[in-house]
Amino acid sequence: MASTKGTAKVTLPADNQILITREFDAPARLVWKAYTTPELIKRWWSGERGTVVSAEVDLRVGGRWRYVMEADGGFEVAFHGEYREIQEPVRLVNTEAYEGVPDPDGNAALVTTTFTEKDGRTYMEMLSELRDKAGRDAVIDSGMEGGMQEGMDALELVAISLD
Repeated sequence: MASTKGTAKVTLPADNQILITREFDAPARLVWKAYTTPELIKRWWSGERGTVVSAEVDLRVGGRWRYVMEADGGFEVAFHGEYREIQEPVRLVNTEAYEGVPDPDGNAALVTTTFTEKDGRTYMEMLSELRDKAGRDAVIDSGMEGGMQEGMDALELVAISLD
């Protein structure tokens, strides 16, 4: 296995966009399963920042999802959204609202995640489209990158463990 730890890249293709790309040493069907199954989400989503106490997934178009983490500092972090498009195991489009801001749904991002498999490895692109540049910059300034790297590293380990 070639280690891909900490290799997610964050770029800003437009004023309201964040693009995360990462390669996983696992086939797309296993990355998808780890990415969308509640019991498995609980194993990776918080990275090293806390414990996932709830992962609700209604994986259908129009279905809702909600993840809650008890952060190491003793506070809760929660996100929720709605699935807009599902093409297992290659594409997932959903909204993502951070519950710690005023009007979470009005400030929700539209997230398009694609999983492309080549030679048993999966290349993921996750494009978050926010309402405006201020929203994008707030996400970047939140320190999301460190937690995201940890979460993606853990996601890969969970996916590999399913083989």
